[in-house]
Amino acid sequence: MSSNHSASITKMLLFVVLLQIWCRPAMASASTVEFLPGFHGSLPFHLETGYVGVGEGEEVQVFYYFIKSENNPQEDPLLLWQSGGPGCSGFVGLVHEIGPLAFINQQYNGSLPSLVLRSQSWTKVSSIIFVDLPIGSGFTYTKAKGVVEQSDWTLIHHAHQFLRKWLINHPEYMSHKVYPAGDSYAGILIPALFQEISHANENGVQPRINIQGYILGNPVTTKLEINYAIPFAHGMGLISDELYESLQQNCRGNYQNIDPRNLLCLRDFQSFQELTAEVDHAQILEPAFCGYDLNSMPQGSTILKRSLTQKVKASDYTASRCRRYEYFEAVYWANNDDVRQALHVRKGTVGHWERCRNITTYKFDINSSFHFHVNLSAKGYRSLIYSGDHDMIVSFLSTQAWIRSLNYSIVHDWRPWHFNSQVAGYTRTYSNRMTFATVKGAGHTVPEFKPEECLAMFKRWIANENL
Repeated sequence: MSSNHSASITKMLLFVVLLQIWCRPAMASASTVEFLPGFHGSLPFHLETGYVGVGEGEEVQVFYYFIKSENNPQEDPLLLWQSGGPGCSGFVGLVHEIGPLAFINQQYNGSLPSLVLRSQSWTKVSSIIFVDLPIGSGFTYTKAKGVVEQSDWTLIHHAHQFLRKWLINHPEYMSHKVYPAGDSYAGILIPALFQEISHANENGVQPRINIQGYILGNPVTTKLEINYAIPFAHGMGLISDELYESLQQNCRGNYQNIDPRNLLCLRDFQSFQELTAEVDHAQILEPAFCGYDLNSMPQGSTILKRSLTQKVKASDYTASRCRRYEYFEAVYWANNDDVRQALHVRKGTVGHWERCRNITTYKFDINSSFHFHVNLSAKGYRSLIYSGDHDMIVSFLSTQAWIRSLNYSIVHDWRPWHFNSQVAGYTRTYSNRMTFATVKGAGHTVPEFKPEECLAMFKRWIANENL
């Protein structure tokens, strides 16, 4: 066992002790939202927003959006959704990915962007808490003065406290099956959070959280995902056979930390960057530079920084040309005073809202979540891991590689899964109760591109059915 792993276990056990003290009934701050600016009429689903205090003296006020299942909220499972980044608001998951609302993709004219219902919401079969973590993401803020250091483990501890306190304030969900979930950088966070919850349950921390499994989309796992971008690009015809062979020979498969003395590798890698500079790495079929800026990107990924050096104004692009124009609409919408009042955001706590905030004080202190998957699999927990097969940021090749290295026997081998009588992707299940699936034509992140297929996949998996 590595010294880092031992330190992590010690840290978690200490936190379990602290949880016994911290997880006392807290002052509830929750409000039902019946109307939202930009949406016509009353909301046809139950939306609650609020704050839960975590940390010493509850100095951190975690903002959340909670949506009841539209099916059977008394029995359906409960998801805790952590967006990627780190620094992306839970609102990203709610309005761009798996929630019941979406923006109408239309040119911004100074009026408030309009919202419509999303029929492919995962709330059709589950209740979901979309949480704003870490501090500084979305509407979450801290009462502490001065610079507050952030880290992977701090976020995990806060998420753990949040969930237990939220359940205390919502006792009707105490017995519900709980599935922590998320995508992109949440691939580092969710497995560690799940293990911490599991250890706390085993040590008698109350309330016990009825965790059953976890769900990860396009998950960062080893932080070596860049190593698989090159074979992905080759397989997709973005680089030549000759360049690929030269990269393999001169870099030996390592593109994460290239030795500056390895001039041949640096030359080849620069060629790769130049050839893919005009390709959207999140979805190689999508138009590039159609509304991106660095602040809207997940942090900590080398591949995202290679050429996105200019900020782009929404007015420079037409909505019809850019599906992700909705990212800009979200910023305009969330910074509207009427919107904040409707969401019951506390005045003066958060300045300019950003979809994904670059938190400069954040410390990336978990290098890989692989060993958490090993531990959780050994305990028999279920997991669903899915990838968009056109995602070059966290390609399906990198996800397949770490899953394969788990060395679990295959229960159902590689096969297509279907939606509307068409191949929607491919899947494989393992003896450790892990299901891996690709979603055909999807990118980073999957529900943004293939919402109908994603809902079908989730509904089948959550019901213990084969995809």
